[in-house]
Amino acid sequence: MATVSVIIPAAGAGKRFGGKENKIFAKINDSPLFVKTLELFVNRQDVKQVILAVSADDMEQFKGKYGAHIALMGVKLIEGGKERCETVAKALQAVDEEVDLVAVHDAVRPCVSQLWIDDVFAKAAETGAAILACPLRGTLKRTGKGRRITETVSRSDLWEAQTPQVFARQLLIDAYGAIDQAPRPITDDAQVVEASGQAVTVVEGDPRNIKITTRGDLALAAALIRSLPKPKVSGPRGPFEEAQW
Repeated sequence: MATVSVIIPAAGAGKRFGGKENKIFAKINDSPLFVKTLELFVNRQDVKQVILAVSADDMEQFKGKYGAHIALMGVKLIEGGKERCETVAKALQAVDEEVDLVAVHDAVRPCVSQLWIDDVFAKAAETGAAILACPLRGTLKRTGKGRRITETVSRSDLWEAQTPQVFARQLLIDAYGAIDQAPRPITDDAQVVEASGQAVTVVEGDPRNIKITTRGDLALAAALIRSLPKPKVSGPRGPFEEAQW
């Protein structure tokens, strides 16, 4: 079984969400959003390390309100950067050198089945680089001036990238070391790895694996979490799965 270090970038401002607090503190079923995401990984046997990267502005709140709970979960808390790729680069410096794979997962994607995580971890162990993604199903239009349609774009072979995105540890470190080769803007880690010349394999995910963007997404996420497929054989619950935050 390949061992994994999981990086959770949570340093973004989340401006579209609104409110005084960062959206990662918003609650789903009485638990902060970032906790719901951490719970996806902290009890897995193959995950040997979880790194939560937060902004300097949120660090005081994390340490003061959640620091003890995060420590009990075995999560390493670090300060992220201004851009997502800078945050991941800083987190890579804290990755355990003994792990086989590094997974990067959005802090605001709590709706992931353990079965999907199993699949993308396994494919990354096989190929060196794999991500969850969903095939595009809608009709795509390109527009020009005045939002007038200029082209109907074929959706054949087009996928919407999701997370986790999982890579061999040294491969991801080397790719970030050559990040200047990646075209801008950089929107995910697969893009950095692709620019290094490494092929990345897509593992079909599920539309339920949404990224929380607006407050309305919270109620949807709560419903989606209840609908997720579960492994046929479940191990004992971790001590923090029922924690109240």
